[in-house]
Amino acid sequence: MISKLPQVGTTIFTVMSALAATHKAINLSQGFPDYDCNDDLKAMVNEAMQQGHNQYAPMPGLMPLRTAIAEKINRLYQQSINPDTEITITSGGTYAIFTAIATCIHPGDEVIIFEPAYDSYIPNVLVNGGTPVLIPLSFPDYRINWAEVRSKITPRTKMIMLNTPHNPTGSILQEDDIVELEKLVAEFNLLVLSDEVYEHLIFDGATHHSILRYPAIYRNSFVTFSFGKVFHNTGWKMGYCVAPEHLMKEYRKVHQYLCFSVNTPMQYGLAKFLETPAHYLELPAFYQQKRDYFLQLMKDTRFTPLASQGSYFQLMKYDRISEEGDKDFAVRLTRDFGVAVIPVSAFYQDGKDDHVIRFCFAKKQSTLEQAAAKLIHI
Repeated sequence: MISKLPQVGTTIFTVMSALAATHKAINLSQGFPDYDCNDDLKAMVNEAMQQGHNQYAPMPGLMPLRTAIAEKINRLYQQSINPDTEITITSGGTYAIFTAIATCIHPGDEVIIFEPAYDSYIPNVLVNGGTPVLIPLSFPDYRINWAEVRSKITPRTKMIMLNTPHNPTGSILQEDDIVELEKLVAEFNLLVLSDEVYEHLIFDGATHHSILRYPAIYRNSFVTFSFGKVFHNTGWKMGYCVAPEHLMKEYRKVHQYLCFSVNTPMQYGLAKFLETPAHYLELPAFYQQKRDYFLQLMKDTRFTPLASQGSYFQLMKYDRISEEGDKDFAVRLTRDFGVAVIPVSAFYQDGKDDHVIRFCFAKKQSTLEQAAAKLIHI
């Protein structure tokens, strides 16, 4: 058999988590919490199971959940979204992204992707016959160079992929980014795929510039979200995609033959959980407290933090510690000091190495304290 992804192996997340398990290290590498999700949410899902909601849900998702999402969008972004025609519940955020790419990317189409990039983006494009066009974000602020974006657009450019808040860097889109994006979308009729799985993890009073805020861009966009990332239950693999009706109609054609429908009792539970806006409105403060506490703990180490404006990741430079490449340093940190992290070069196809590593601070306070106690000795 000829592989569709001949260059793809085991992801760095799996590698580092396995290394952490082998050396009994504190795992600040893979992006998942080490604390449980809300007890009320679990009770709501259990109640749905007990009430017999255990068979297939409708292909687009339960209407009560889609309605709750539309209400949330209106509350946060002042936009009216039709829950019947513009929202589809998906098996997680990564699935939502793949389905959007499979919906509209044909062999030969070019897709602009910014690096460092979440690891699924490029394989998703390749397996659907597209050509990734890679543009590095500026270092160390990880902003988009829009002049370079314009220079890379060709007659074959079909889509531009965005991620805000950004994994792995924690950067966020600013108002001037939206202005430039809107110009390009209008001029070249580009599709936009906006990965906003960390939408509620925005710090220091900043604004989340969701594509849903901007009708001129939204009409060409797929916008994807994750319940797992924001409600501390990544293992549930629950997410959704929002797109205008003409795009969502095509999206659902693909979705119905990938997984058809998504976990029914969890949809009932999430629909009920969203009836209380505080469950998501309190998330920025919850995660900022964790970020700030982790930074405070790390002040006595020789690591140098870069700005984290969103997500639950914190990048650190280690130039005061070592000149090693980031992969070697990450392995040594795990093996010799008992803390697992992710080397940021893993998010670049060419392995660009700025000697920066990624920490996940979505952990219990005690976990962060134990990790910092180990890191202070480096």
